[in-house]
Amino acid sequence: MAWVSVPSEHHPLFHAALPVDPRVETLKMFGGVAAKVNGHIFAGLFGRSVMVLLAEPDRAAALALDGAGLFDPMGNGQVRSDKVMLPESVMGDAVKLRHWLARAFEATSVLPKKALKKTSKKPRA
Repeated sequence: MAWVSVPSEHHPLFHAALPVDPRVETLKMFGGVAAKVNGHIFAGLFGRSVMVLLAEPDRAAALALDGAGLFDPMGNGQVRSDKVMLPESVMGDAVKLRHWLARAFEATSVLPKKALKKTSKKPRA
């Protein structure tokens, strides 16, 4: 699968659709934007769409959408996570985008906080 860049016009759409909550953090990822809560990524731009981490039954409902699928970033059939890649059409519908980001935020916000990764610093010679 050829790499598809995140369209620059998707960045403001994604930011505008994120839940208004002080726990939401954003970071640059894969040429797009991802959103985290409690250290867990709950949504992110990828290619021409957005991937989300959902709880059942929202996950089943999202996968039932025409054009949705499991998040397979390399496009080789090897799914790398439980995240769902929503159909590209969701990016053109602010209400639907806001809905799915809110559902992902709600599902992920109840997970325990992720411990900060310890980085080992090598002594300088």
